Amino acid sequence: MRISNTTACNGNFDFEARSIMTPGKLLHLAKKTLATERNYRAKLQSPGWIFLMVIAMSPVAIADDDVTRAWSIAEFGEPLYDESMPHWPYVNPDAPKGGSVVLGAFGTFDSLNSIILKGNWSPVISLAGDALMAPSADELSVLYGVLAESVEYPADKSWIIFNMRPEAYFDNATPITAKDIEFGFNAIREHGRPFLKSFYDEVEDVEVLAEHQIKFTFSTTDTMKPLMKVAALAPLSFEYWKDKDISKTYLTPQPASGSYYISDVDAGRSLTFKRVENYWGEDLPTSKGLSNIDTFRYDFYRDLEVMMEAFKAGDIDFRMENSSKRWATAYEIDEVDNGQIIIDTPDDNKPRAIQAYFFNLRRAPFDDHRVRQAINLLFDFETIRRTILYDQYERINSYFPNSEYGVNGPPTPEEIAVLKPYREQLAEEVFIEEFKAPVSDGSGRNRQQLRQALALFNDAGWVLSGGKLTKDGQQMSLELLLAQSDGQRVAAPFLQNLNKAGIDTSVRLVDTAQYEVRTDDFDFDLIVGALAFYPPPGPELRSYYGSAAADERGSANYGGIKNPVVDELIEQIVKAESLDVLQVLTRALDRVLLWNHYVIPQFYADKHRIAFWNRFGQPETPPKYIEYRLTGFPVGWWVDDTLDSKLDLVR
Repeated sequence: MRISNTTACNGNFDFEARSIMTPGKLLHLAKKTLATERNYRAKLQSPGWIFLMVIAMSPVAIADDDVTRAWSIAEFGEPLYDESMPHWPYVNPDAPKGGSVVLGAFGTFDSLNSIILKGNWSPVISLAGDALMAPSADELSVLYGVLAESVEYPADKSWIIFNMRPEAYFDNATPITAKDIEFGFNAIREHGRPFLKSFYDEVEDVEVLAEHQIKFTFSTTDTMKPLMKVAALAPLSFEYWKDKDISKTYLTPQPASGSYYISDVDAGRSLTFKRVENYWGEDLPTSKGLSNIDTFRYDFYRDLEVMMEAFKAGDIDFRMENSSKRWATAYEIDEVDNGQIIIDTPDDNKPRAIQAYFFNLRRAPFDDHRVRQAINLLFDFETIRRTILYDQYERINSYFPNSEYGVNGPPTPEEIAVLKPYREQLAEEVFIEEFKAPVSDGSGRNRQQLRQALALFNDAGWVLSGGKLTKDGQQMSLELLLAQSDGQRVAAPFLQNLNKAGIDTSVRLVDTAQYEVRTDDFDFDLIVGALAFYPPPGPELRSYYGSAAADERGSANYGGIKNPVVDELIEQIVKAESLDVLQVLTRALDRVLLWNHYVIPQFYADKHRIAFWNRFGQPETPPKYIEYRLTGFPVGWWVDDTLDSKLDLVR
């Protein structure tokens, strides 16, 4: 499992080994062909086999002695699909397999270890791993069995058991067992990045019950969130790692548990993935129609404009555009006009976390809420949208935009009831007003908001004199740290407004490796961040906004928020027993965060912007929650030989 706190990517295995009769395959064959009474009775005496027989009796989950047994789990409500599902409705199970795809990735990498804090790794490495359970792209917070054939858990949700598929094996032909899940979990617990470790705070114990059965016990009860988190764990081969150090960076690929393995590594420049021949799980309903491409190669670029030119030249097959300027101007080319390149804007229905400028509250003067509010007033979104963003974005007014978890309108009676015990610790606006980011007339002459900002600065002891905003003889200064050059263009009008207020501003553009180190060390005044969202919100909020994470190197609490009200609301969210209650709590938290002006909310789009060379087949029905960000390629697409033959892409 690869978990990121932001969204913002040598050694070959013997190909012949993929066709041999592995131990995992032998187990699968034995499961199908055992015919003697002795073996049959032995099966019946195994708790795992008794459980599988019970599951086979009904396609739906059943409850017995307060233990639920099922092949899928949902945090709230019921899964859309039962075990009779032949395949996901958004794939073509008969899609042809073959071909190669080249994708572009921004930045660089010097490690394949996504667990530890050290090193710069790319999120695309998640392509090489299966987890115990996998999500559906048609629903949120629901998981279906992959490595886990089934699960069982009690009514109080204090533990969960995963019954793993004995036929599953790594791409190096070694079986995937419960010990590999245990080892992967313990590696995170002992060596993991703070944000990653925070996902498993509620796990009290992990126990291997049998070769293919593992149990997790939790400190919590009556909440599904911890169960969902461990269900998304992926294995790490204990046999492979037993004489190696998982706490260090590495560039030699480890055994892959999924349908792809890393076949070639050119450090900092490219990663190549090949489809596993005779992948053990290819006939699972959760796998059919998904892994249709034989080879993926990710080429890494440090310049976004160079990456765009590579796409137009045919060196990249598919891209998701993140620049409004490029989307408005860079695709006016012959290849788009003649249909060789397709551009499209599918709906983006997936909930998002906030994208914003994050203040570093550990540094003065940004620890003063009046200063933060004043600087917020100087971000003239309406002018930026008109002059720079081509009117393609909407302003963010929530930490949970595009979702049911964020605020909308004035506080409701239910939200006020949650916040009432903290009234003395909160601003009165939290209880009576709708939060709205400052709105200008879009003219670029933001005089009224400049006057309001200067009044707040004066209240905080800062005085504008001689064109400089000073306090105790020192001019206020602010450095914006960026990893992408595109950010300079959007920030320019904002920084000009700060200069008008007498603030000495600067921009520091660094590469992705330096950016990661500086943000891990909280060495910045202001950064641009787009947090990852794991609906519904839960324990990850501790790392995003909790006091305990504020000074922990590498945590996702970039701003350094330390607020006891925020801490208590997060704990209530983690323990919420119903979706309705959880949504009231997240909206209450949203209001507290917003009115403290910890960030300058930016903007979001409710549509994806994609461009691709016209060489792909697509399923008839797309998923509800389309996502391209993790692997950079759509779910279930394949290379269409007829379309491909019409192009002259020489690589």
